[in-house]
Amino acid sequence: MPTEIVLNIHTPLAIAGIVLGVIAIGLFVWLRKDQQMSNDLHEAELNHTHQGMKALMDDFNNYQVETDRKISELEKQLKINNTSTNKAIEQIHKGLPGKIRGVIGHIEFSQNNLR
Repeated sequence: MPTEIVLNIHTPLAIAGIVLGVIAIGLFVWLRKDQQMSNDLHEAELNHTHQGMKALMDDFNNYQVETDRKISELEKQLKINNTSTNKAIEQIHKGLPGKIRGVIGHIEFSQNNLR
């Protein structure tokens, strides 16, 4: 009998199983690399967002400090203006009786001239 290689029915199934296994392993490795690349991109984006939020927080803090400084400066100016206005009003109040006497004196003098 000549030696013939008799193909067993299980041989094609075994080859198909090996091929499918290699394809599955290749897909697994490819998907893992793809997922790692996506994770790296998300991490980079998260870092940029974190840096942006930190810069925004710093700007807001600087704005608050600057605003508080301006408010305190305006309060100082308001106190100074209020004090000078109060002094001017006190000066007017001190001089008011003398001015009233002067006006009354002119009125009495003119009434004496009219009679």
